[in-house]
Amino acid sequence: MTAESIALDGRPLGRRGLQTRRRFLDATSSLLETSGIRDLRVVEIARDVGTSPATFYQYFRDVEDAVLALAEDVAEDLVPITQMLAEPWTTTSARRMIELFVASWDTHRGVLRTRNLAAQEGDQRFRAVRNASLMPILEGLAKRIAESQRAGRVSPSMSPIAAASAMVAMTERLAAFHREIEDLGVTADALIETTAAIIDQTVTGPS
Repeated sequence: MTAESIALDGRPLGRRGLQTRRRFLDATSSLLETSGIRDLRVVEIARDVGTSPATFYQYFRDVEDAVLALAEDVAEDLVPITQMLAEPWTTTSARRMIELFVASWDTHRGVLRTRNLAAQEGDQRFRAVRNASLMPILEGLAKRIAESQRAGRVSPSMSPIAAASAMVAMTERLAAFHREIEDLGVTADALIETTAAIIDQTVTGPS
């Protein structure tokens, strides 16, 4: 039985309980699009769901607890990247990675923005969730770079883990702010294709 299927008092959640918990999470996610975590109140979430704050506290300790659960949920969006990186690198790998990052941010912008801000401010819970989401990707990229080094395509002076860290940071930043960049006159396709070319050259070496 997972933590998501148990109420705070230890009771197993039935179908209705799981549905209510999900409604609280969906309401929290929606409200985060316009409110910061410090401004969001349990009473607002409960009002959005159409129930009482007391019911909220059957599932979550506070707003941060609900946001943390959301951050753990949305991390699943990036699992396909980790799976892809376990396979041989192809000409479409970099583009696919970027597309998945962008799709995740476009769907869960409020949650991901809140997660990253809390992590940057030193909240170890949110930092752990962010690291758990990104570390498998970072390690997968580093492995692919190391393979290219052994094949003589990438300089041995490059640190695979440092290069992978830079690529993950760049990709996440692009996903978070691609709309602002597109407002400068860059098409979404050109932005993705250009970034993919940078990543592909880093992983496989100059063509």
